[in-house]
Amino acid sequence: MALLSGPFRRRPSDLGRHQLASRQGTLALGPARLAAGLAAGSLLLGLGAPIARADTGVTITSYGHSALLVQGGGSSVLLNPFKAVGCAAGLTPPRPAATVILASSRLADEGAGGGGSRFLVSPGSYRINGLSIEGIAAPHDRVGGRRFGQATIWRWKQGGLEIAHLGGTAAELLPADRVLLGRPDVLVIGVGGGAKVYDGAEAAAVVKGLAPRRVIPVQYVSGKTPKDCDQGSIEPFLKAMAGTPVKRGGRSISLPAKLSDGTQILVLR
Repeated sequence: MALLSGPFRRRPSDLGRHQLASRQGTLALGPARLAAGLAAGSLLLGLGAPIARADTGVTITSYGHSALLVQGGGSSVLLNPFKAVGCAAGLTPPRPAATVILASSRLADEGAGGGGSRFLVSPGSYRINGLSIEGIAAPHDRVGGRRFGQATIWRWKQGGLEIAHLGGTAAELLPADRVLLGRPDVLVIGVGGGAKVYDGAEAAAVVKGLAPRRVIPVQYVSGKTPKDCDQGSIEPFLKAMAGTPVKRGGRSISLPAKLSDGTQILVLR
């Protein structure tokens, strides 16, 4: 569960240095010791935790607002657990067991930790239970963070899928951000608008720039808008993405490790 580096933003060279250092450290162990460590499932983590299994695919469960549970590869990742305030009013706060929590910020509607899980909210590079997790700093709002401070964009690989979590930001992505995010297999992105979340047109521009294979929209209102909530519905996003296939499902969806090419929008209940 070691933190590998401090916060960073828009510095693609940092990622390369982290990867190079990791590779050099692994090669220096020697074949015999490396094999023994891999067999024990603990050498790379140093804490005896099992290495995450690859290529299992993932199951993603929605708890509403921007809270999702991603299960697969021997780990479970909970995104943006909330308290029932603001646009999350009336929803039941999620309490599933998780290997790690990834929060966009410490705001109550997207960063309510607890439950004994490892809680990550700060940018940096992390290695937890075999998951390599990258957090990238970005303004939470459209005014350089002067209103809502900084948020964290997350990227990691789980069950053979590259996943990016942009569920809590309204910041325009710069070229360096796109380099760090790459082309996600699964992109979680806020679409409901308001002061600290992409609106439909902004979210569509991000999707078209990253070209993910699957998109899961979050942070939008279904039904009656809660009091003190400035977000709208998913419809402006779907309109801006006209021509892109849309699959509407229940609360959960299972995805294989190998996805068909081309972008598809997955709307979870």
